[in-house]
Amino acid sequence: QVRLVESGGGLVPPGGSLRLSCAASGIIFSIYSMGWYRQSPGKQRDLVAYITRGRSTNYADSVKGRFTISRDNAKNTVYLQMNNLEPEDTAVYYCKASLNGNEHWGQGTQVTVSS
Repeated sequence: QVRLVESGGGLVPPGGSLRLSCAASGIIFSIYSMGWYRQSPGKQRDLVAYITRGRSTNYADSVKGRFTISRDNAKNTVYLQMNNLEPEDTAVYYCKASLNGNEHWGQGTQVTVSS
């Protein structure tokens, strides 16, 4: 059974930082591309960042220079370091594992940026 479990969300003031983690089980983690997505109420789920099995990365323009995605294949975990957070970053953040058209999603973790 495939499981992706996100953690690390919470309430943070503008300018603050958070690190999200997504722990995977039930898959050969190292061969999957991993992505972080986010969804705000009434909006579609958008890509934030992804990292391939070869560790190539890509970011949404809105987070470039502030967010960093990384992976630890020994721990079956992908991370999203978020710095200089803005109120517009408030959303539920989801991780996704992708391989040859097969996708698995986590349950999401809430990030709220507010003073």
